[in-house]
Amino acid sequence: MDATWNDDQPIYRQLMAEIVSWILEGRLKDGDPLPSIRAIASEYNINPLTASKAYQELSSIEVLERRRGIGLFIRQGARARLMRAEKQKFLNEDWPQIVRRIRQMGLDPQELVDAIGTVEE
Repeated sequence: MDATWNDDQPIYRQLMAEIVSWILEGRLKDGDPLPSIRAIASEYNINPLTASKAYQELSSIEVLERRRGIGLFIRQGARARLMRAEKQKFLNEDWPQIVRRIRQMGLDPQELVDAIGTVEE
């Protein structure tokens, strides 16, 4: 993760987004442990309370689970739940804007299908 934070949103939200990204990319899998709050705060030079808030928020949306005396872990099914939520967000928020832009430009659906192969991942 890039240790530079932007001013657009609170740091704890940026940390949450980064952890969600790690899960969606498969870098963290169901059942994997997370670094301790102190470790992540030290590594990214943030206040431990900020790291704790990010972890608490992720726990409240059932992405993380605390195992008493052991630490925090990625909850079983977290990736699938996050993927469903991300897809729904894309369809509700991003896709309508993309469709409007496609229509503005008069693009043909086949042109879009053909262009998929030219886009780098």
